[in-house]
Amino acid sequence: MDFVFKALNDHHHSFFDMLPMDWQQEIVPFWDDYEDSSTIYVIEQNKQIIGGGIVFTTCPPDIDYYKTEAKEWFDNGYNYLGFIWIAENKRNMNLGSFWLEELKKSNPNQSYWLLIEEDHLHRFYQKNGFVLNKTIVHNHSPEWLYSFNPLSF
Repeated sequence: MDFVFKALNDHHHSFFDMLPMDWQQEIVPFWDDYEDSSTIYVIEQNKQIIGGGIVFTTCPPDIDYYKTEAKEWFDNGYNYLGFIWIAENKRNMNLGSFWLEELKKSNPNQSYWLLIEEDHLHRFYQKNGFVLNKTIVHNHSPEWLYSFNPLSF
């Protein structure tokens, strides 16, 4: 089956509705403030969204606690990747890697950074060319900051 990667320019709810409820609560109420400085990229199959994520050029609401450090990344030309999600029934098909590869192809000189909270995601991001920069602690839990710089390859 063919998968299509594209920017979602309207009907944002079609992406938000597939996200876990706690993620929806972190982004949907704030979307009007971020829409002009963010782009949602999705994967479609048969014209149905099965995955996606958001590229932010300003600090998103879910990492407001990291705003000062985030500014340094943005000032150095990095965009933040957040809310990357693949429908549960489409997992283990390399669609997360497909999303990252297509994003990199569509913006070949762009650098990215992100924060992860789940230990099992380390291998996934490393496999996709991201480098672990540091561990931070937020609400007594570790988070890991990864970055991707196309000039490193």
